[in-house]
Amino acid sequence: MLSLQGKIVAITGASGGIGEATARLLAQRGAAVVLSARRSERIDAIAQDIREQGGRATACVVDVTKAEDLRRLVSTAIDQYDRIDVLVNNAGIAPISPLADLDTEGWSAMIDVNLRGTLNGIAAALPAFREQGSGHLVSIVSVAGLTVSPSMAVYAATKNAVRTVHEGLRKESTDGVVRTTAISPGYIRTDLADSMADPNVRELTRKNMDAMGIPPAAVARAVAFAIEQPADVEIGEINVRPTVQA
Repeated sequence: MLSLQGKIVAITGASGGIGEATARLLAQRGAAVVLSARRSERIDAIAQDIREQGGRATACVVDVTKAEDLRRLVSTAIDQYDRIDVLVNNAGIAPISPLADLDTEGWSAMIDVNLRGTLNGIAAALPAFREQGSGHLVSIVSVAGLTVSPSMAVYAATKNAVRTVHEGLRKESTDGVVRTTAISPGYIRTDLADSMADPNVRELTRKNMDAMGIPPAAVARAVAFAIEQPADVEIGEINVRPTVQA
């Protein structure tokens, strides 16, 4: 029987949505979780709730655009639990709009959070993984990068860049020390639409989420499946979408 018992997992963007669902599910299955996000009161409350239900959890305030914050997240996991087995790069934003709108600030923000944030996580976790002799990097990507839709060009580009980084890291890690998994959600009922600047795009996204979105727990189960595999098995990529999504 596969198990998460004893795994130490740090999660970015854990104040809600996929990150929160992942933290709760992994803790239920025996992992110790370190929740991180910019909102301290929210991750503190979630960690406290997990502990009250018998799980192991701690919180660490992190802005993924700051490399030092990711290093502090890894250090917190090691200080609290002596190691870090998994880093789940989940933090992401989507201030999407048509390219013709020239929202260069939104483009830069997506690059900083979605791509640079992942690279900061890799830079922080990789030395620890190498020193331990094992580690697993899981990144929440998006099906938006598989079929690029209008208004999503830059968002999809950042997610596809993360895919490319994952593949590069995988090929550099065939010694079996580091495993990588990219998980691409479709419409999931989260607050991601709140970060969308264009009101028409935001409203359409919310409408689609309401009509066909599935719970964040669906993605959390995919994360659990990937990291519970034995050390000689790597689940490279998983797409998780509603059955009714084209």
